[in-house]
Amino acid sequence: MRRREFIALVGGAAAWPLPLSAQPAMPVIGLLGSQSAAEWAHLVAAFREGLREIGYVEGQNAAIEYRWAEGHYDRLPQLAEDLVRRNVGVIFASW
Repeated sequence: MRRREFIALVGGAAAWPLPLSAQPAMPVIGLLGSQSAAEWAHLVAAFREGLREIGYVEGQNAAIEYRWAEGHYDRLPQLAEDLVRRNVGVIFASW
């Protein structure tokens, strides 16, 4: 193979579009809690288990964005806005 042919081959391969993955983007769930993570630990464990039962495992095929108000209810709107800005697919909120 001559040098020009090699350069054309490598250049053509670099310009070739990469195949798109058939796998959809990982869903992101927003979890908004009025208390602290420690106070909600048992509920978060149950939430994760429920997701696992329907085929979603955090870190494998789903992501969860957590926001905790730490008992400061006036912070909830700001925390919810942050989740919206992060473009989560759904927000689970409980008081």
